[in-house]
Amino acid sequence: MKTNSNSILKMTMLAALVFLNFSAFGQTNYSLSSNPELKVTGTSTLHDWDMKSSLATGKAQISLENGKIEKIANVSIIMPAESIKSGRGGMDKNAYGALNTKNHKEVKFNLKELVAKGSSYEASGDFTIAGVTKAAKFPVTASISGEKVTVKGKHDFKLTDYNIDPPTALMGTVKTGNEVSIHFNVTFQPTK
Repeated sequence: MKTNSNSILKMTMLAALVFLNFSAFGQTNYSLSSNPELKVTGTSTLHDWDMKSSLATGKAQISLENGKIEKIANVSIIMPAESIKSGRGGMDKNAYGALNTKNHKEVKFNLKELVAKGSSYEASGDFTIAGVTKAAKFPVTASISGEKVTVKGKHDFKLTDYNIDPPTALMGTVKTGNEVSIHFNVTFQPTK
């Protein structure tokens, strides 16, 4: 009887190890490709504006099955706050002051969950902007080309949500609107 229970225990342990190994190998480590497209857009009393960056680092664990995304986990993207540029030095300086980039050098996003919604997804995670972290939910699309996964989306928020006073210029005659958006078009590729 003892031999039989030892055999059952060994078979159960073997099955568990095989299952754990398949689960671990199902997810692949990915890194953010170079030149991501990141943009912040908004309005002011003078004109609409945008600031762009192509500098960020990121990582993710992604499982692909039959040309589709099975699971995305442990996603983090970090952008240097002073990498966003408008092409206007004065505007950049005001933006960096509002973001307090001397003390908060990065804008970060950490994904908590990605839920399929028909042909697109809903991302839930945390944005950290100007040292303040807030939960966010927003729609994204994802496409696959070979082993690369491209994710596009936009997160709308208010500057005051992150304790940022909308910047002003020309002695307060030009004021930035409180509503802004972060747009992203980023590609992840298997880490080598």
